[in-house]
Amino acid sequence: MKKNKIEFSDDVCYSKTLKMKLYLKLTLTFACSIAGIAAFVTGITFGVVHFKNSSGQGGFDSNTSSHISTEIFYGEDIPVQPEYNDSGLSYISYRVKKGDMIGFIADEFGVTQDTIISVNNIHASRLIQIGQYLKIPSMPGILYVVREDGETVESISKKYNVDAQKCSSVNNLGLSEKLSAGKSLFVPYAELDWVTRQEINGDLFTKPLKTRRFYYSSMFGWRTSPFDSSKRTFHGGIDMACAKGTPIYAALPGVVSVCGDNAIYGKYVIVSHHSGYKTLYGHMNEILVRKGQFVDTNTMVGRVGSTGMSTGPHLHFTVYKNGRSINPANLWK
Repeated sequence: MKKNKIEFSDDVCYSKTLKMKLYLKLTLTFACSIAGIAAFVTGITFGVVHFKNSSGQGGFDSNTSSHISTEIFYGEDIPVQPEYNDSGLSYISYRVKKGDMIGFIADEFGVTQDTIISVNNIHASRLIQIGQYLKIPSMPGILYVVREDGETVESISKKYNVDAQKCSSVNNLGLSEKLSAGKSLFVPYAELDWVTRQEINGDLFTKPLKTRRFYYSSMFGWRTSPFDSSKRTFHGGIDMACAKGTPIYAALPGVVSVCGDNAIYGKYVIVSHHSGYKTLYGHMNEILVRKGQFVDTNTMVGRVGSTGMSTGPHLHFTVYKNGRSINPANLWK
């Protein structure tokens, strides 16, 4: 009995020691867990605050001392109280985010597409880049560069049919003050002309072939000569290969200025358009218009052929701007 009692006592002591060790272990584990969670939460909070204060910032840019600042955080505007100069015109900086289009940005800030295009000197609206900064004025309008010495706020306002007094106030200029060529001023509520807008948006011309049964056999730019593979030549237009006799249409309304036939383009037509634009249609099998004739995008100017320097039936299409060839692909729908 005595022996049993002693063994029982030893078991009890051993159990108490084991329990104490377990309690201590659990307590330490719990304490470490709490400390780890606290450190994690603190780190995340600090990281978010630091990131929010350092990412996507923009700033005000102006010729005056007045300024405002706006932060763009993944495209979300952090509210600020605008500070306007005496003329009521100010700018903020906006950072382009994924999915942005000029029209969406314009609507968000209460201005027009023309405003953003003009103020930022954008030549191709489809090519704005994610991360690019745009200047956004506090009112709609366009940036105008004086073309000739002697222009005035009054004459410029009349040209755009806007309030001359408002234009004078915004630019801190007198109504009749004579301006020098090259000077820039903001014309409130003015709009770009139709040609300029369509050109920038890449919607000025329609494709001269309305059929879908064609392919681009040669694009604009440098290429290996199709007549001498040892040479590289500059191709000033786009070649559209298709069946002989396919109808060719004017790419923009205008007046036929040349109907000709030569060794290079074979039978060709040149149409003159507004704003210094001309289009050439080459290697035609047949010419269907005459010099001086007005044409539009539904007028057939000829049919596809392989006349002149050509390796097969196709249309050579060139766009000229003030006498210089430019890439048609940047200007058609």
